[in-house]
Amino acid sequence: MNAERPIAPSTPPRFNRGTDMHIINRIQIGGFRRLLNLDLEVRPFMTLIGANGVGKTSLLDAFSLLSASASGKLNDAISQSGGMTGLLTRGKSEELSFFVEVAMPEQEPLEYRLQLGSKGLGYGVAEEVLSQRRPGSPEPFRHIDSRDGNPKYHKPGAEQPLYPVRYEPLETSLAQTPQSFQHPEELRRILATAIRYHTLDIGPRAPVKLPQSMKPAVLPGQDGADLIPYLYCLREEHRDRFEALLDTLKTAFPDFEELGFPPVATGMVAMTWKDRKFGNPMYMNELSEGTLRFLWLAALLQSPGLSPITMIDEPEVSLHPELLSLLADLMREAAQRTQLIVATHSDRFIRFLEPSEVVVMDLDEAGCAAATWADSLDLDRWLTEYSLDEVWRMGRMGGRS
Repeated sequence: MNAERPIAPSTPPRFNRGTDMHIINRIQIGGFRRLLNLDLEVRPFMTLIGANGVGKTSLLDAFSLLSASASGKLNDAISQSGGMTGLLTRGKSEELSFFVEVAMPEQEPLEYRLQLGSKGLGYGVAEEVLSQRRPGSPEPFRHIDSRDGNPKYHKPGAEQPLYPVRYEPLETSLAQTPQSFQHPEELRRILATAIRYHTLDIGPRAPVKLPQSMKPAVLPGQDGADLIPYLYCLREEHRDRFEALLDTLKTAFPDFEELGFPPVATGMVAMTWKDRKFGNPMYMNELSEGTLRFLWLAALLQSPGLSPITMIDEPEVSLHPELLSLLADLMREAAQRTQLIVATHSDRFIRFLEPSEVVVMDLDEAGCAAATWADSLDLDRWLTEYSLDEVWRMGRMGGRS
C-alpha cells in the first residue's frame, strides 16, 4: 500500500437508469424490533450509519424477511427468528406491517402492503394488497387482494378474479402468484432475489481460500464459495468488467499484476495472485484478510448479474482506510445496476460519501428507530470546514451513542 498516494473521493454521479429498471422508492415498516414506525425514502445507493442498537441491522433484517416472504420462505424465516415474538417490537406491537412502493417504467408505481398478525404461538397473513393507481380512475387497481388467507388475483381486462386451487396460508399471495400475472411476478422477482452479504469468512478452511468447482457463476457467493468460477466466467464473457476489476486491484495494490486460474484436479480450479516483487504467484490462502475481502467485494460490485437489491453489512472490516475511497466509487457504479443498501460503523468510510448517500439512524424518546437522510439536515455550514466523517464524529448529524 502506497501511503503517499491518497485516493481522492469523487463526486457521486447522477443515477441514469434504463427505462426497464424497477426500483423501490419507499419502504414503511411497523412493529419490527426497533422499527416500530419507520417511513424511509429508498435511493439507489444508501449507507446506514449509527451507533450499535439503533436499528441498522433490523432494517437489513426487514428487507431479508420481505425477500423470504416473496420467495415462499416466510414460515422458515419466522421460525429461524424464534417466531413472531422474536420479531415484534417488545411490548409495543402485536403485528408486523410492511409497505413498499416500486417505480414502474412509464406507469404508476406499484404499492404493496403486507400485514402479519400473531395467532396463538404462530402467525397469519392478515392482509396483503398489491395495488396500482390508474389514470382517470378514483380507485387503484388491485393485482392482489388477500385477507385472512383468502387470496384473489386480478388481471387487467379480466372480469372475474382468479382464486387459486391450492394455497399455502402461511406464505404470502405474492410468493404464490401465477407467473402469467405480469406486475405481481415482477415485484415478486425484485423482492425474492434480494441478497445480503455479511463479513466474509477468511478462516483457514474458508471456501474463498480453497480450490473451487468450475461451473457457470454470475456472482462470487455470499461466502466467496463461487469467487473463482465467477471471476473465470467474468474474464471469458465480460472482459471489460474483468479488466476494470484488474485496474481497481492495481490501483489498490500497486505491485499486483494479474490473476491466474490453474486447474488442480478434474473439474476443480484454484486462483493465484501475481505480485511483481515475487517470482512465483501466491495462492488465495496466502493473501491477507484485507486483500481477500477487498477482492471479494470489488468482484461482487463488478458483476453484471447483481440482484435488484443488494445488501452489504460492514464492508469496511479489515480494509485499509485508503481502500475505502475505491470501495465507495465501486458502490456508486454498481448502484446503477442494483439498489445498494450498506450498513457501516466506519467514520473513515463516511469520509468518502456524500450526504445524499447517507441515512443517519438514531433512537427516539421511546427507544425506537428513526432514520433521516443526511442531506435533509442543515449541514452545509459545517461541510464548508469539515469532512462528512468529522461532522458525524462531532455529533452534528446524530447517530452517535
